[in-house]
Amino acid sequence: MVVVTGQSKVSATPDDAMSSSDAEDDFQEPATPTATQAGQALPLLPQQFPEVVPLNVGGMFFTTRLSTLRRYEDTMLAAMFSGRHYIPTDAEGRYFIDRDGTYFGDILNFLRSGDLPPRERVRSVYKEAQYYSIGPLLDNLEDIQPLKGEKVRQAFLGLMPYYKDHLERIIEIAKLRAMQRKARFAKLKVCVFKEEMPITPYECPHFNSLRFERSESETKLFEHHCEVDVSFGPWEAVADVYDLLHCIVTDLSARGIAVDHQCIGVCDKHLINHYYCKRPIYEFKITWW
Repeated sequence: MVVVTGQSKVSATPDDAMSSSDAEDDFQEPATPTATQAGQALPLLPQQFPEVVPLNVGGMFFTTRLSTLRRYEDTMLAAMFSGRHYIPTDAEGRYFIDRDGTYFGDILNFLRSGDLPPRERVRSVYKEAQYYSIGPLLDNLEDIQPLKGEKVRQAFLGLMPYYKDHLERIIEIAKLRAMQRKARFAKLKVCVFKEEMPITPYECPHFNSLRFERSESETKLFEHHCEVDVSFGPWEAVADVYDLLHCIVTDLSARGIAVDHQCIGVCDKHLINHYYCKRPIYEFKITWW
């Protein structure tokens, strides 16, 4: 009878010999599985949330019901707290959202009871509502001032070719001139005209008829570029030159640029016979500090 024990030696030829290091490798403990392997082997269970949810939004603390966060199912908040995604917690166990929490209270107030923010916070809350994809809040905010008026204004500006490009040109020219002169401000000339055809005292009474009776060759006689830095126009809308000037100043001011403007005359370019350009010329003063 042959008894084989764990200590028995097995003879082997040199070719079949196994080094001690090889033997140790064969009997090593299984390696700890990587995160990828663990995820494949043991999928994460859905995250469970309490009925009352403590929140840390960018360092600001809030408390609300889980049902409030899930009020509208197509929102980012509803998806975040659906259990399908992992939400990290801070040292106190609050669920952390890496977002500025300044206007998160307004978001919660709408989810709780449909309350809308005061007018001075509408734009900022709208931006947060876009981030959290809260469609009903976006719809409500778009229907009140100042966003309702902004939609009307943008419809008008949509008629202006290269409006945003012209704004950038104003800023770049003003910056370059101020740096070249080492000055606090810079001035530039801007032409704003609504009509393509010139209007002079001679043609005003018959402008409408003259406008449509001119041949293509005659029309080209009136085409020219005023000697200004930037030119806006023409456009077809009830809004006039002063409305566009207001838009220009508003959009520059929204970017933190201090701007003043005044009319300094009209373009006196002679076109043909007694016709002159007569487009209004404005001086824009951009102050940098």
